[in-house]
Amino acid sequence: MEITFTDQKLEKLSADYNKCRQKMGDIRAKLFVTRLNALRNAATLEDVRNLPGRFHELKGERKGQWGCDLDHPYRLVFTAHGNPIPTNEHGQYVWLEITGVKVIEIVDYH
Repeated sequence: MEITFTDQKLEKLSADYNKCRQKMGDIRAKLFVTRLNALRNAATLEDVRNLPGRFHELKGERKGQWGCDLDHPYRLVFTAHGNPIPTNEHGQYVWLEITGVKVIEIVDYH
């Protein structure tokens, strides 16, 4: 799957594990890289739905975004490429049709 970034700092950290570790710490850096690799290796978003990291749709003000767990309470937040995001007749997002994501941030949104 294609991955893009809205935050250039996160994009640079994703490409340099040592700097990532220095900035985020060992645990979060390892999980960040692991989650990005899972997304890169997936053909569609559906491929990561049941992988470790609890990839899930967000609700409320964050509808249209997805999150996955890093180290508690931090999440990696991303959106799907495509405008509009593919939906079915019930308005649910079609994970099988999402072939790219844009990483937005790492945040504690709780």
